[in-house]
Amino acid sequence: MTVGIKFEKNNHIATITINNPDKANIMDRETSDQLNDAWIEIWEDQKIRVTVITGSGDKYFCAGHNLAPRPDVTDEEREFVRTESIFWPPAGTHGGGHKLGVNGRMGDHFPQVYKPVVAAVNGWAAGAGFYTLLSTADIRVASQENAKFKFALLDNGWVGGGPGATLLSRQISHAHAMKILLTDEPFNAEKALEIGLINEVVPHVNLMERSYEIAELVSQKPPNATRMMKELITRFRDIPADEAWRVQTLMNQLLVNLTTDGEEGRKAFLEKRKPKFTGGLRRKGEPFEELTDEQRKRIDELKKYGGA
Repeated sequence: MTVGIKFEKNNHIATITINNPDKANIMDRETSDQLNDAWIEIWEDQKIRVTVITGSGDKYFCAGHNLAPRPDVTDEEREFVRTESIFWPPAGTHGGGHKLGVNGRMGDHFPQVYKPVVAAVNGWAAGAGFYTLLSTADIRVASQENAKFKFALLDNGWVGGGPGATLLSRQISHAHAMKILLTDEPFNAEKALEIGLINEVVPHVNLMERSYEIAELVSQKPPNATRMMKELITRFRDIPADEAWRVQTLMNQLLVNLTTDGEEGRKAFLEKRKPKFTGGLRRKGEPFEELTDEQRKRIDELKKYGGA
């Protein structure tokens, strides 16, 4: 039986390897289902702090979805499903039946996992492979020799049923996004770095080593705060700045008051040592005593200057 992905865990780092190299690491049904399960496990396993995603072999990261129609589905059935899904999409999906989020089943290349993901782009990232970078990968490292990119929508006569084009237009400049979308031309790793699509270009032989270096660095950060930082940027980047600031402040108060790491960082700094972040939670404490007038005056004064 073909293994669609390889999923490994080592300490706080998980690795997803799209493992269908004979078919360009495409996302067929089996691969998509296994990828769904991996994202759910990553989300639910609190020991996992960061994930590295890559492709098997040296030629393909992921070359897209399997575009071949299922032989057991008639043209009439296919047309009916596509039409009905517009008006009656299955539960937990967007219009058209595209899976979303972490509820039940996750979208294969649009999961909402608020844990850091490092992409090691070892070869072609086209179609769904390109969208995987946009939707899941926070930090992107590409092979200098082998990484290539192609959006692969207009050349198929589509604008896409998923949010790939929308995500692209929000992550790089308008001019660069429109050139990619309208010409559908492939480009290499150096160009991807130039337009801000990826973070680093490294020799192919160093790709995985560098990706794991970054993953290890991220894994040493406080896990609760790291998760909430990604959630803040992912969920609230499109709301007005003052509202996002309010959400950020509330998140920060939760971290300071309800996690052990919220105090550990400050203590380590004052004690001139490296912090040890465990992701521990704190119990709800006793209520504060009612303040005297003098105490109230003191507290009000402190609040004017941002607290203690």
